[in-house]
Amino acid sequence: MTAAATDAGAELFARYAYAPNHLGYCGPPAGDVLRTGTAAQVRAAARRFSGAWPYLQVLSRMAGIDDPLDPRVVESYWFGGGVGERLDPRAFGAELLAVIGPQAGHYWSHLTADLLDEAAGNHAFHVLGVYPWTRLLGRGADEHPLHVLDSCRITWATVLALRGDEVDVRYRPLSLVGGALRLAEPVVTRIPAVVEGYAPAPGLRVDDAVALHWGRICGRLERSRLHELRASTVRQLERTNRRLLRVAARSERKGRVT
Repeated sequence: MTAAATDAGAELFARYAYAPNHLGYCGPPAGDVLRTGTAAQVRAAARRFSGAWPYLQVLSRMAGIDDPLDPRVVESYWFGGGVGERLDPRAFGAELLAVIGPQAGHYWSHLTADLLDEAAGNHAFHVLGVYPWTRLLGRGADEHPLHVLDSCRITWATVLALRGDEVDVRYRPLSLVGGALRLAEPVVTRIPAVVEGYAPAPGLRVDDAVALHWGRICGRLERSRLHELRASTVRQLERTNRRLLRVAARSERKGRVT
């Protein structure tokens, strides 16, 4: 984004939305805008993200903040905590479903009041609760949905080594154990730090904490953001696992009966 025309909320949204958008998974074709556009261009593109934009709208409205791209709103969406943490999660979920429910197709028939037990005003809820992928687990072919869930969530990692335009990082991937999602033991992987000349976190150093989205670095994580991201991820896993374990128990009972 052009430095002279940035605002903090638009810039933060662009960095974290860039990877899935560039890969064609999320939002309108806006990779160049997210990477080099003005704040006004990013703001216009953000309104066309059918996933993230409703969260930002509902968060800002319920928090009494006029701008959905206010930095406090954008931070709360990507990392958890912040203004979203002070809202009643079921009330937030009800308002969100009122926005996105009418737009949902048959793949989204799970967007009912039953989902309110998992609700939170952040991206972790969107990935683990709203997206259909957790509902594909436990059917005998878990590798692909687990990969999508792990890639789509915002992940914290530690830089171990710098290798030109790539870095080695250590992070804890998702695993499925006993029908529940867990954070596995740390693994090391090599990922790009620069993509087509775009470096969202220039000047990286060994031991930096960074955020990952779809295998790309989004930026460094300050201590407060790292804490909020960890806490919101663990909390969402606990909420979602209650559903997954209920479903697994019902399937087991049904299997014994038949």
